[in-house]
Amino acid sequence: MNPNSRNNPRKAGGPAKKEPEHLINENIKHPEVRLVGDNVKPGIYPIRKAYELAMEQGLDLVEIAPTANPPVCRIIDYNKFLYEKKRKEKEIKAHAKKVEVKEIRFTPTTDDHDVEFKARHAENFIKEGNKVRAYVMFRGRSIIFKEQGELLLLKFADRLKEVAVVEQLPVLEGKRMFMTLAPKKK
Repeated sequence: MNPNSRNNPRKAGGPAKKEPEHLINENIKHPEVRLVGDNVKPGIYPIRKAYELAMEQGLDLVEIAPTANPPVCRIIDYNKFLYEKKRKEKEIKAHAKKVEVKEIRFTPTTDDHDVEFKARHAENFIKEGNKVRAYVMFRGRSIIFKEQGELLLLKFADRLKEVAVVEQLPVLEGKRMFMTLAPKKK
């Protein structure tokens, strides 16, 4: 078949129409529905009566809970309903804190003072709600000190036990030993 033919829906009228999220008006096929809304007495109505009430008010009958028995419908302006729903989702997304993972690097020979200094930085990251991924980088032959690196990471975790929990214990991957710390739940 030729992709440029007139019967190709993608070429003909632009992008295909998206199915509506909710069943509205005549598309609701249940014999009766539970009706809720501002200008309606809540209750169970035959679908025809519910649709007539919506038409009298110049609004739409929208199925908002299809899995309920009987399905729940609301008499509202469908476009306004979608707008409000999108606005609420956008607001929730804007207020959601994105958790970042901050990395802190050590070597097997990192001094105690440096560990303390980096622990203070990690404490600030955790208090901001971020996760901390501490790792010991082994270079060249320093891989023979992997026990020393593990002890260093465990000491680091012990220093932060007031504000953080160990999400992942030290794990060696190639020439790096990782440990992940997350903020404590309040």
